[in-house]
This record gives sequence, structure tokens and C-alpha cells, in this order.
Amino acid sequence: MKYILVTGGVISGVGKGVIASSFGTILKCSNIHVTSIKIDPYINIDAGTFSPYEHGEVYVLDDGGEVDLDLGNYERFLDITLHRDNNITTGKIYQHVISKERRGDFLGKTVQVVPHITDAIQEWVERVANQPVTEDGTKPQVCIVELGGTIGDIEGMPFVEAFRQFQFRVKKENFICAHVSMIPQPRTTGEPKTKPTQASVRELRGLGLSPDLIVCRSENPIGQAVKDKISNFCHVAPEQVLCIHDLSSIYRVPILMESQGILEFFNDRLQLNIPMPPPRKFMHKWKDLAERADTLCKDVTVALVGKYTKLEDAYASVTKALQHAAVAAGFRLKIKYIEAANLEEATRRSNPVPYHEAWQELCKSDGVIVPGGFGKRGMEGKMEACKWCRETKKPFIGICLGLQAAVIEFSRNVLNLADANTTEIDPDTESAVVIDMPEYNPGIMGSTMRLGKRTTVFAHDNSILRQLYGNKDRIEERHRHRYEVNPKYVSQLEAAGMKFVGRDEDNIRMEIVELDDHPYFVAMQYHPEYLSRPLKPSPPFLGLILASVGKLHSYLARGCRLTPRLLSDDDSDDEIPRTMFKDNFVISKDMLIEERSKSTISLPELV
Repeated sequence: MKYILVTGGVISGVGKGVIASSFGTILKCSNIHVTSIKIDPYINIDAGTFSPYEHGEVYVLDDGGEVDLDLGNYERFLDITLHRDNNITTGKIYQHVISKERRGDFLGKTVQVVPHITDAIQEWVERVANQPVTEDGTKPQVCIVELGGTIGDIEGMPFVEAFRQFQFRVKKENFICAHVSMIPQPRTTGEPKTKPTQASVRELRGLGLSPDLIVCRSENPIGQAVKDKISNFCHVAPEQVLCIHDLSSIYRVPILMESQGILEFFNDRLQLNIPMPPPRKFMHKWKDLAERADTLCKDVTVALVGKYTKLEDAYASVTKALQHAAVAAGFRLKIKYIEAANLEEATRRSNPVPYHEAWQELCKSDGVIVPGGFGKRGMEGKMEACKWCRETKKPFIGICLGLQAAVIEFSRNVLNLADANTTEIDPDTESAVVIDMPEYNPGIMGSTMRLGKRTTVFAHDNSILRQLYGNKDRIEERHRHRYEVNPKYVSQLEAAGMKFVGRDEDNIRMEIVELDDHPYFVAMQYHPEYLSRPLKPSPPFLGLILASVGKLHSYLARGCRLTPRLLSDDDSDDEIPRTMFKDNFVISKDMLIEERSKSTISLPELV
């Protein structure tokens, strides 16, 4: 097993996750099996109880693990399935060691940070690195470990010490330390400054880890003179200094890395036996994807109505899933983040300016998404967005709490249940159309929700989402929720036009909602964004983008295939062009529809 440790210096949030994912992408394109581990030095057992404003979204894995959003980057870039143990926290390590001490495993010895905590870290890394992360069960060859935080943080010291020992445990030819650092460029001088990186590397080396690679992050490209200076003062060869400036898309990061010779370095340093030079079409899918993302000309605007809109990372997976779908459909995505509370009547009375601005942004959007969340704040605003999309036929997708908001709004305004609500907000409501699941909520907050991959069975044949999923009878998606639609109201809702087209295997829990007489109004209790990939977008998100640009019906008519004609600049909203020309005859779209409704006459015969 080969290990690549990725550390960070100068500032947090420097991009270690994308750098680590890019390392893995380059190796995977070379037919090397890769796995990833993220280390978070906080004392929490996992990320499940975090507010999104703390570390961004909580990412959910197949096995129900609630983990850091960087594991989402790893899964999307590498197209692998990670496990809860791929996210290590200080809390997990201490809990593990203390449990062993309580069992008497240490035979009366004094339990200390060194060696007991550091040994536990090393054993955990070795164990998880050998777990398969692909469907074929192949054992990984390279494990990329990202150490969260910044070198020098007191909570990260046990992990740094563990890897100082670990480099000797696994031998030099099996271990690389890559240090990611910021190169600031003050506007007053415009000159890249290397002193912060020098200080960061010096501190890392003082702790016993000498970097084999230095990845320099900067706003603008930096020249060879700066690379030479870093090489000279940080004790690495010039070819071991990579410069990654801000790029047009993250898809270009592995391409830029590869152009600087990183694959040759990995191959030589880790003895990977990759044939050199790489083939002519090496990474061609990533290059095509990056080029496509940069050359899109037409825009599609999606309004995201949520309660954590001040931090975009709070909806990282939703944003990525929308980007994947937009690029696949041939459109440049523009997301408008709308604070749900600003859509509420109470805001109009107390602060009318943000109220009208929010509604203006919503009305100008091509499609609307209401993502998941918890709590009362902004719920009425989310329901207002659901109502507006329902009444104006605006393409809409609701996720988790978004489904619950859509059901409550429909119950109030269509079923005339004025006090319809969720027990999360009003435990005493007489019309509890959304209720809690007591078997998943024993009074403890952490890891007590319905989590992980679950099966959804389609109950209707004429479902739009079923077509988008390839007409499958059942699908598997990841869940994270504590509340569900009350089965007592399902028959009333369906009779009024809200169809529950997907349910769980026991036909008890409602999973997917679709509205009759609406081009695209869908909601799901699961989180489809977690399984979206750059080259394989999530079907519900692709449906939203296509509906927003008027191409969904055409896509479904073509058997859910993204044909060149569908991706062209034709603005028609279904498979029939506005006018068709043949030998000086003009056939209008309305004529063709009328003839088709009368018989099965073919287009050539009609012409």
C-alpha cells in the first residue's frame, strides 16, 4: 500500500480537498486503484450534529456515515463509495482508545497520547486503506490521506506525530507528504510572497515531516522565479513545487497538475510501474469535460431557496449536482441563493426591500430547488416558493424538507387544511401531515436519523422520475431525515393530484412526489445529490435543468438520450421544431401535431 499525506499551511480552506481529489483522479486515469481518508481533528464523533455554518454541508455515505463534505469531493472525483471509517476524527480515536482501556486491553498501563493515541491512528489508517471502495471489490493500491486544519493547530498535533512515526513504519518508498500552502499576492505590490510558505514548511519539518511536494495555491499564475525561490528555501527540487492558481473550474485542476509532471513524480517516488509516457488520450474525458464546461454559451438560472444561503458550502453537493446536470445538458449554470425567510409575509411587513428583491430573483429564475434542512426558520418561505412553482408551472424540485414543505403547502391550499403542519414545528397540530419517526429518534441527536442508502420502489408506471431513472422498478438513494409524510393523509393528497409515485419497500414511507398537470414538479425524501457524478449527473437534477430550458419532453421522447440535436441551440420546447422546411413547403408545428393526433402518418409521408 502506498500513502500520500496531504497537509495544509498558512490558512485553512486553501483547497486541500480538491488537491487530494486531483491526485487521485490522475492516478485513477493511470489504472491505479485509489481510496481516500479525511482526518478532522475536532472532538466530535462525526459531522452529524454540526450546523452547516460550521464546516459546510453534512455529507452522507451509503452506510449512513455523516461525514465532512470533502469526502463528497473524493467520491465525485474518483467515482468510489467510501465508508464512515474513511472519516477519522479526534472523537472517534479517543472513543476507540478509551473503550479499549475500559475493557482492560492495556493490561493496567498508563494510557497516553504517545504511544496509544498515535498507534490507534496508524492502525486505523492501515485498516481503512485496505478496504475496497469499488463495486468489483478490488483492493486499493494508493491511499490519499487529507489532514484537516492547518499545520501548527494544537488539536492536530497527535495526528502529525502519528504520521511522523508512520513514514518509518511503511518505508520511504511507500509514503509521500504533500504540503499545500498559500502564496499571497498583495494588491499594493502585486508580487507573490513566499515567506508564509517558508514558515509553514519550516514548522512542518520541525514536527518531523519533510514535504516531498509543495503545492502552491495562488489567485494568479506565479512564475518560475517564485518556484525556484520556494525550492531553494524549502529543501525540495524545483520539479517538486506545483503551482495551482484559481481556475475556471475545478475540473481543470488535475489537468494542470498533470501538465507539471506530477504523474512522473508519483510513478518514480512510489514505484507504481505506470507505463511512461502516458498514452495520447490520457485523461481525455476530464479534458473534454473541462473544455465543455468552459465553452458553454447559453445560461440557465436556478433559484435555490434555503436557510443557510450565507455559506455556499452549506449546499455543496446540491450545487455540484446542478453543475453536473447543466454541463451535461449544454447550459452554463447560474445559481441564485434566496434566503427562504425573505419570501415570507412577515418580512414584507418588517423589511420590504429584501422581500421584494427575493421575489424578483425567484420570478426571474428558470427553475427552483428547495433543498433539505431542519428547524422552523424559513419554513413558511419555502412553502411560498412551493406554492408559486405549483401555480405558475415553474419547474421545481424539493429535497427532504423540500418534499415536506411541498406536502404541507398543498394540504393547506388545495385540501384546505388550514392548520396543516409538521410535528417538527408544531407538535400539537391537528393536521399533522408530516410526522416524526420514533424508531429513528430515541432522544439522542447524533446518528439517530434514517440514514444511508435505502431502496425506493416506483408505484406508478407513468412517472416522470421513473423515466429519468431509465424505467427501473426500484432505485437506491441516500437518506438523511427524521420526519416523514403521514400515511393517514396519502389518499386525500393523491385524490387531489399529488401522486406519491415512489415508496419504500414496505409501502409505508412516501419517497417521491409528483404533481399532475405540471411540466416538472417533483420532490423526494432522499438526497439524490449525494450520488451525482461529473460524468453521470443525477436524474432528478438533469430533469430540472432540462425542464427549465424547455427540453425535458424531447429528452424523454428520445428515450432519455442526450443527442446532439437536443444539445443544439434550438430553443424548441419539445421534439418538434417550430417550423420544418422541405422542398419549398413549410409545415408548422401546430399542423404536425394536429396530423399526428389524427393518425400515425410519418413525417416523410406528410411532407
